[in-house]
Amino acid sequence: MIRCLIADDHPIVRSGLRGLIQQHSDMAEPAEATTGAEALEMVRTGTWDLVILDINFPDASGIDVLRRIRHLRPDLPVLMLSAHAEEQFAMRSLRAGASGYLNKQSAADELIVAIRRVLAGRRYVSGALAERLAAALDPTATEREPLETLSDREFQVLRLMGVGRTVSEIAESLHLSVKTVSTYRTRLLEKLSLKTTAQLAAFAIRAGLVDDA
Repeated sequence: MIRCLIADDHPIVRSGLRGLIQQHSDMAEPAEATTGAEALEMVRTGTWDLVILDINFPDASGIDVLRRIRHLRPDLPVLMLSAHAEEQFAMRSLRAGASGYLNKQSAADELIVAIRRVLAGRRYVSGALAERLAAALDPTATEREPLETLSDREFQVLRLMGVGRTVSEIAESLHLSVKTVSTYRTRLLEKLSLKTTAQLAAFAIRAGLVDDA
């Protein structure tokens, strides 16, 4: 039996994924985690064939959780789940070690295909997203998109600014000093050619980075 761990803080999402998985006789009833910390503890103590991991939790970035899972269980496939279809999220997830990336809006149609593909040792992204990723990674492109120049931490800080978090709130959330977050803010302004925090927030919103932040 295939043993899946669903890690997502939204009960409706977990219920929907659980229902899809339970329709298949070779898949055991999935276990569930509601926070990043709970997901890591269950990975540490349980035996799983696959983790379905949300991109963001109230207590942690899903990509940070992914990296820690890779450290704990290097061979455990992780399928990232997100409300975002943007290639930035997919690329950062795949680079951090995800086996696949699935948009929540298409999960009903693609979840089982994605599960079976990553369990077979392959990577999974949707056809539409694969085309966008290919374009974004085109070696003939003469300029990098502004978001591509950001480190993962800068990207995370930008998302939090997009939902109106102050520097102090971001520092507390990410367990960083206010000075460090201020440095990230300065780098963001420089890399994105902006001048104010309000402009950073507006940029994040326009780029579609904050729906589930």
